[in-house]
Amino acid sequence: MRTRSAENGTPLSTDPGDPREWCVLAARRLAEDRPEDALEAARRAVDHDPGAEHAAGWGYRLASLAFERLGRSAEAVAAAEEAVRLAPGSWAARLRLGAALRHVPGRWRESRAQAARAVRYAPQEPDPHVLAGDLALLRGEHRAAEGAYREALRLLDGHAGARVGLGLALLRWESPRDHHDPAWPVDPRETGRARRALESWARQTRLLLAAALVAAAVTAFGTGLTTWAEIGGGAVLAAVVAITLRQARRVRLWPYVPGMLARDVWLAASVSVTPVALAAYVAAVATLPRAVSRSAAGDLDGTWAVLAGTVLLNGVAVFVLRVLAEAWRGRPVTALAQFAAAGGDRTARRAADVTLWLVAGRAWSVLAAVAVAARITGEPRWAAVAPVVLLAPAWAYGGTRRSRSPRSPRSPRSPGSPRGPRGRRLSGRAHGGDRWLVAAAVTLAAASAALGGSALLAVYGRGRADDLAWWCGAGALAAFAAVFAARSAQAWWQGSPGPWRASLIMHDGRGDRLPGDAGPPVGLSGDVRRAFTHAREVVLSCAAPGGPRALAVGAVGAIGPGGELRLIAADDAWEVAERDPRVAVFAADPAERGFWVEVRGIAVGDPEAGVLRVTPEHVTVGEFPGRHQGRARAG
Repeated sequence: MRTRSAENGTPLSTDPGDPREWCVLAARRLAEDRPEDALEAARRAVDHDPGAEHAAGWGYRLASLAFERLGRSAEAVAAAEEAVRLAPGSWAARLRLGAALRHVPGRWRESRAQAARAVRYAPQEPDPHVLAGDLALLRGEHRAAEGAYREALRLLDGHAGARVGLGLALLRWESPRDHHDPAWPVDPRETGRARRALESWARQTRLLLAAALVAAAVTAFGTGLTTWAEIGGGAVLAAVVAITLRQARRVRLWPYVPGMLARDVWLAASVSVTPVALAAYVAAVATLPRAVSRSAAGDLDGTWAVLAGTVLLNGVAVFVLRVLAEAWRGRPVTALAQFAAAGGDRTARRAADVTLWLVAGRAWSVLAAVAVAARITGEPRWAAVAPVVLLAPAWAYGGTRRSRSPRSPRSPRSPGSPRGPRGRRLSGRAHGGDRWLVAAAVTLAAASAALGGSALLAVYGRGRADDLAWWCGAGALAAFAAVFAARSAQAWWQGSPGPWRASLIMHDGRGDRLPGDAGPPVGLSGDVRRAFTHAREVVLSCAAPGGPRALAVGAVGAIGPGGELRLIAADDAWEVAERDPRVAVFAADPAERGFWVEVRGIAVGDPEAGVLRVTPEHVTVGEFPGRHQGRARAG
């Protein structure tokens, strides 16, 4: 009898009591991005098999992934830990636990340890390398992340998560909580509160000083009451002390503040510029009376103007410096090729749009520098390089189009993955479809043409014409700034991704391909089980410093329902397995059928039970030479 699901009539199973069938359904629901339904199916799999051994923890892994996608991190970790308990040698279980621990504050080191085990158990699988890269990227270790992603792509060229991660590593991406080291044993919300307190102190102090200096200058220069202006300016310092004490009480993690400042360069810049502004304010107020009395001399006026500019414009200077630094950080053109090679992946498309804005920002900064240099030096011929500047953005955009050709590598589709309109919609939309980005590109082209024209007119001695062309180029640059501001305002108002680095996000693992930790375990057939149960001799083959080594195993103590071999072995087998857990176990069937069995898997010692637990990864069955001449077949 066939049973159908209650929600849409899809066949569930020929046997509704079979936990593996419920796991297949849960995996299908995860591929369709339906975590609630996947969780229900995974729960039924576990309920039909309380020990979850018939599916070797598969149901718990699927439940953990569903919990993670629903944002229930604690439950995801608990389910993944149960999967590891049932199959400690499963790389998929280790990968699932590492991925779940990544979202729990203060457990980054445990997550990295599990990811390292998954890589050690299955170096031929791409997903453990991707998790290792993600963990390195979260901590800002871009070179290590790049190496891990490249290894994953070497194993599977069409892995969308590895493509996106590699692009972010090339961009030198920082997580939104770049002030927080995920290896710290503290909740990032606590360091976030400390960061907000430091930012509030710096911002409030600088705004107060700027407003107070303007008021003091108006009083002194407008009314001549310089003494009262000096007294009022000094009284403002008491308010600065009050702001400092109030925000200092909100910082509860002072031992972590130096590390936060070392990791977040812009937080450090905001905090460090505040004492500079305070010192400049004190000096400006102290020299205010003399600045008025000696206005004719000019020397002191210039010094006072520098002090006033430091107080009033420090925030603007830091903002401009940050915008330019973010535009020029990393290798966006190379990163764009990686995003484009991910095909229609939505995270890659979003990253490509943001990266094109970064490239446009670079082009704008170069054109602005060329325009300023031509004006300051009085030599319009400097602007002759302006037309060349647009070659890089044009090459970047063309690269995304070339990489998205039909011959681009695509990730293999997992069984049960959807092919519906949603997938076609994601792959059909071109990178750079942002209309604001098109408008920005038009303004850059206009600025480049106008500045290049001004240089050409200067060569032919057309003074007024080249000056007019320069002003047209400057106007086009201003128009780009206006387009960028409008696009930013729209993103802020709609709560959508904006044209800045903060809109870059890591890949969430969703797409046409299910992650490796959702795959089914390798089981043992009845013939293989009987061969190991009744075999007179079992041999363990493993890697050793001097080469492959074969060790006799006393016996197979038991075979778990999920297919795990529990070997009674000598100490030398334990030592070899600790050095390299990837082993192969051989047994010969003593019955008249006469065949041999090879199980390749991961051996993990269980000191409490006194056995080596081998989780199967690949099974081969072969017949001894004779009538069939040693043919081999899959087990």
